[in-house]
Amino acid sequence: MSETDLEPIRWGILSTALINTKVLRGAALTASAEIRAVASRTSTRATRFAREWGIPVSYGTYDALLADPTIEAVYIPLPNGLHHEWTMRALHAGKHVLCEKPYSRHPTEVIDAFDLAKANGLVMSEAYMYRYNPQTLHLADLVASGEIGELRLINSSFTWPTDAPGDVRLDPTLAGGSLLDVGCYCVNAARLLAGEPTTANAQWKIGPTGVEVQMVGTLRFEGDVMLHFDSGFHLPDRSALEVVGTAGTIRVNDPWHCLEPRLDIVPQVGSPRREAAQVENSYQLELEEFAAAVRSRPSILLGREDAIGQAHTLAALIEAAASECAVAIR
Repeated sequence: MSETDLEPIRWGILSTALINTKVLRGAALTASAEIRAVASRTSTRATRFAREWGIPVSYGTYDALLADPTIEAVYIPLPNGLHHEWTMRALHAGKHVLCEKPYSRHPTEVIDAFDLAKANGLVMSEAYMYRYNPQTLHLADLVASGEIGELRLINSSFTWPTDAPGDVRLDPTLAGGSLLDVGCYCVNAARLLAGEPTTANAQWKIGPTGVEVQMVGTLRFEGDVMLHFDSGFHLPDRSALEVVGTAGTIRVNDPWHCLEPRLDIVPQVGSPRREAAQVENSYQLELEEFAAAVRSRPSILLGREDAIGQAHTLAALIEAAASECAVAIR
């Protein structure tokens, strides 16, 4: 059954964060999502944002939105350090939750949230939108099929230049830092392709505000598969994903935003080829999978085990960087 056959999910958005604009553009492309309300810490900001984007209702507090009986699900793009608090409040209020990545670097918080969602009969997911893009799905299929032989190495990067005063990504009280902002994509992609890692190692640079602004990390997986990644602020825009097997290499163009999807496949023997992936809006696809899950239809929505594994891995990388020692994961 197509997504057009689904009754649309009535959404509320907690905050007027910049990423909302990407989600709203995705929502405009699908019949499965209806953005009903937005909330901010001030009525003025919420009203202005609602008018700009044609959202029917605005609230000057997050609690007011959660009390709205017409809202079925909430999208939470708040700073990392507020994800758990407001997810739990939303679940207690009977709302399904799509929380921006990373949900938390603390596995116990992830477990508590998914346990509450299950107990209340609600859907919850950690929002890694690139996972639903055709480019990512095709990459995973190629690796699983043995296209490049046995998987051995993954190299990935995600950096961008930000040093704006007051940026929440640079606030240690709000769980800032490049790993949690962008490096988590590198980690997530490696887990998609190689499973759960067994060992983490990392080095970092701490910036003037007390948060990590650059990290280089490695993960070891079963079968001696390894990830090498780097993340950072104050660096040029860089997005890279290279997957190396015993029989070839796949290089992914624009792996995280997926705006110019393309796979370059270079076999050890034979001619290289380029595959242009279908261009689709990752946020639209994410909202459609969420709607399918809420309406009890087949869905590939990211769930509990993926989020728990991600949290364990992020926690291990942070511990490894702080201790300057390799850390066993779980």
